[in-house]
Amino acid sequence: MEHKSNTAPLYEALLAYRDSGQRSFHVPGHKNGQVYRRLLEQADQQQLDGEAGEIHRNEGEAKGKQSLGRSVTDGEDCFRQAEEERYGNEIYGLTNHVGNGTDASAADVGPVSAFLEMMRLDVTEISGTDDLHHPEGVILEAQQLAADCFGAEESFFLVGGSTSGNLSLLLTVCNEPNSLVLVQRNVHKSVIHGLMLAGARAVFLEPWVDPASGLAVMPSLETVQAAVQAYPEAKGVLVTLPNYYGMGADLKPIAEVCHEAGMPLLVDEAHGAHYGQHPELPASALSCGADGVVQSTHKMLSAFTMGAMLHVQGPRLNRSLLRQRLAMVQSSSPSYPVMASLDLARRLLHTQGASAFTAGLAAVDAFKRGLAELPRFQLLQPGQLLQQEPPAGAKPATGGKSEAAGAPGRPEALPAAALPSAAGYTAQDPFKAVIYDGTGVLSGYGLQQQLEVCGCVPEMSDERYVVLLFSLGSTLRDAEHLLQALRQISLEQEQSQSLGEQSQRFTKDSANYISTWNNFQEGTPFSEPIPFTLQPIMEEDTTEVSIDKCVGLRSAEMVIPYPPGIPLVYAGERISAAMISRIKLLRDEGARFHGVSDTSLQSLKIIRE
Repeated sequence: MEHKSNTAPLYEALLAYRDSGQRSFHVPGHKNGQVYRRLLEQADQQQLDGEAGEIHRNEGEAKGKQSLGRSVTDGEDCFRQAEEERYGNEIYGLTNHVGNGTDASAADVGPVSAFLEMMRLDVTEISGTDDLHHPEGVILEAQQLAADCFGAEESFFLVGGSTSGNLSLLLTVCNEPNSLVLVQRNVHKSVIHGLMLAGARAVFLEPWVDPASGLAVMPSLETVQAAVQAYPEAKGVLVTLPNYYGMGADLKPIAEVCHEAGMPLLVDEAHGAHYGQHPELPASALSCGADGVVQSTHKMLSAFTMGAMLHVQGPRLNRSLLRQRLAMVQSSSPSYPVMASLDLARRLLHTQGASAFTAGLAAVDAFKRGLAELPRFQLLQPGQLLQQEPPAGAKPATGGKSEAAGAPGRPEALPAAALPSAAGYTAQDPFKAVIYDGTGVLSGYGLQQQLEVCGCVPEMSDERYVVLLFSLGSTLRDAEHLLQALRQISLEQEQSQSLGEQSQRFTKDSANYISTWNNFQEGTPFSEPIPFTLQPIMEEDTTEVSIDKCVGLRSAEMVIPYPPGIPLVYAGERISAAMISRIKLLRDEGARFHGVSDTSLQSLKIIRE
């Protein structure tokens, strides 16, 4: 589809609708934003009445009458001219339009002009815009182009984020009550919700834990092999790759084990939509043989929030059933701006290729070079050798030398899969810069708070680490601002210590370190089957118990540290001493929890037995 890769059919259809000048006698009710434009025009008229008098008001009316008789193109120019006159330099800014201060009520309820312009693209299923749940036109073409770009046989646009993709995949493979699925334990809560909706049973696979960082990655090959042999009736295997920290491993051997057993491999690749698109990025799950892959295009690429994709390949998924499940979990009135942003994100990759990531990778490199000059802050990496320069003459990964790799002063990069490290942690997303305070004074939560004070908002933090998410949209100015913030934090900490202030070290060794991602159980590599259901636990069958007395009891609620939203305890699961230790440590470090009735985590709701 090379001849069409530079097009964005859905986005272009929205532009055509906007420019057509057609009158709307369909939803949405804002009528291309007319309801707000009318209010703003009224507010402008009031301002003109108060400031310019009768002559200026008549001139304004004349301009309005003149614009009504223009062509569609002229009408567009007239609209923009009126907007510029109305807002001046703020036309594309984020400043609300206000009146003269005497009566600004009409203007106060109107959106900024940038939002108002977006409303002109907010349409529904009408002639020319196609239907997400039965695509035959521009949406079908856009999805076909996406499949070509990402290496899938078929791709589906998601307007409910990766959550809707995870739900639809599980509802597809779990095609009968009590279906059994092998699931990585540290999964997103949407996977658990999918198991509940499907009435499925899950065998949870314990993830491999990196001994250097104490962070959980994904199940080892041996764990997957053992679980597949123990439960040959399983409908499929679901893993998450990469994790929130950008850590991953080779997926190909796991895909081979699944396929030899006749099971599909499902991958929650929410944070890896960019994988496989540049030689310095890890391989994509699809290229490793996964059957169904969910990607949050909005996280690491350029789509709007909630914009995601589901990619499938091979014969192991019932695609007819998958389409039905997608229609069940997605809105029948999907957001066209979100879908158009998916179309644009794909076109950017299709037309620019690896060069789309040049600026972002340069920003990451600049940050890492600057960080090396700040010994207080350390960078999480898969192996000590990764911090060294690649060997002289190292060749780029398959696909040729990228612009980023050939930038002045930048060494040629080794393929991500060749990074030296332990077998369970062989790939690191270069766009995820995971840092920590090497002195042990600031926890990850504390460092995040300090960075936010300096105007830098991280992706997430845990007890030790702060995750700084770069992307193809990051700039050198972003990197410099971040470095300046870290310099300021380091200087302030040094000054406070020189004044004799006491600093309590938070650091614990890897054996005691607990991240919100480390929701695993020590001992056996996989659990017994755990049933999930939508049947609620009745309030009269529960009681509140002090968290210190919950060991051995069955939880009546899920305990979900957020972010990233991975359940630490499932409803109906028996609570262990290790679970209580994790909950208390995360609670005391300031982590937020979802799913619990007592958000202070002093007690848990327990099932009476």
